[in-house]
Amino acid sequence: MPQRRVISGRSYEPRKRFAEELRLLRSEQGLSLRDLAKEVGWDSSQFSRMESGRALGGPEAVQALDQYYGTPGMLLALWELAVGDQTQFKEQYRRYMALEGEAVSLWQYSVSAPPGLLQTGGYAREALAAGGIKDRELDQQVEARESRRELLEGEDAPPFRAILSEAVLRTLLRDAGEWRAQLEYLAEASERPNITLHVLPFSAGPHGLMSTDTMFLRLLDGQTVAYVETDVRGELIEETSMVERLQRAYDAVRDLALSPVESRKFILRMLEEVPCEPST
Repeated sequence: MPQRRVISGRSYEPRKRFAEELRLLRSEQGLSLRDLAKEVGWDSSQFSRMESGRALGGPEAVQALDQYYGTPGMLLALWELAVGDQTQFKEQYRRYMALEGEAVSLWQYSVSAPPGLLQTGGYAREALAAGGIKDRELDQQVEARESRRELLEGEDAPPFRAILSEAVLRTLLRDAGEWRAQLEYLAEASERPNITLHVLPFSAGPHGLMSTDTMFLRLLDGQTVAYVETDVRGELIEETSMVERLQRAYDAVRDLALSPVESRKFILRMLEEVPCEPST
């Protein structure tokens, strides 16, 4: 087992510390990423993303690394701290992010962009850059958004239902390859047992959530809270009467949406329309 480093000079930021420890442990073993992948039985590209801080990986991979390195529970503990670190998000979102991590079920209506929980890194980068975010802050926000996807992965992932306005699937990225990757990710996600996707076609007409992204979280104590977001602000809503009113509006929108089966077919049709990259 590696010697305990009492004063290490390592980062105090959970995500950075996790990545640093992964790199150090592999270096101490004198392994390449490819060697490590062969030893542990996971893809080397995943370990590369974890060591660079671009992704945190899942608990199964982290437990496998703990076992291989002889650090029982250490890496998993660092991973849990990194997953729960809300400082990666802008201050106004942190309370919502903390509650999101505790939710036992989640459901959402999206006006013009895929839910943050289902966005690829490429989509997040172009969308955030369009809002004026750049350089290091852009990298940090993309990493934070990518890490949110891990909430819906694994055997104990909570159920998530999302209604996507047709505008979500009609508002293309400038990069056709990244847009194709985003649609492929949505199609893949729609097949997971804990994820249900509905598409709300333009033909459904006006409804009560036309201009407001709305997210609902059911917490361990049975309470449901909502988070609403427009182009200029977001607000966490905990007042029961307001949450219930939004819930009724959401239910009405769901009644207008396509079934999960028809919604998946709709996403696949949109995928077929994406121009293919020219062969070389």
